[in-house]
Amino acid sequence: MLFYPEERIALFIDGSNLYAAARALGFDIDYKRLLELFGTKGRLIRAFYYTALLDDQEYSPIRPLVDWLDYNGYTMVTKPTKEFTDATGRRKIKGNMDIELAIDVMEMAQYLDHIVLFSGDGDFRRLVEAVQRKGVRVTVVSTVRSSPPMVADELRRQADVFVELQDLAQSVMRVHHNRDDGSPRTSQALADA
Repeated sequence: MLFYPEERIALFIDGSNLYAAARALGFDIDYKRLLELFGTKGRLIRAFYYTALLDDQEYSPIRPLVDWLDYNGYTMVTKPTKEFTDATGRRKIKGNMDIELAIDVMEMAQYLDHIVLFSGDGDFRRLVEAVQRKGVRVTVVSTVRSSPPMVADELRRQADVFVELQDLAQSVMRVHHNRDDGSPRTSQALADA
């Protein structure tokens, strides 16, 4: 990863996309470690996390993560999911956060030197191109090592730098503690067990 010490950096995390990519690679993200890693790369201005929430449930499995992130240095951008019936009569849930992420990137671009986009969604290619024209460098973090790859080829090619998520795994993976002897085990080791 190429960062300059005085660069103003912001992270834009497509929550469901990053979660799916990490799961496909067999590990869980430790968001505290992720923030610490990028905090050492330059002047971390903001870390945005985007996710849709199921509104009608008493308990959402993502709620504890959303609350933790909100209290620990992340700017949370959430919205309720929408329920609809498709043409075949099946109930579907929609919770796309692309517009919210794109608007925030465009609004923040003038205050930043480097944007780190955690998503493989090819719809963001034009967004990346637009902020590059404003003089902002863009790093895309996703994976080509999953099957199928989780990053669109056009997004990967548009980025100034593409970072393979698996290459960051040792720095950002959640470490679990083994109850027997207290020694740490990574989520990858647990997945292999």
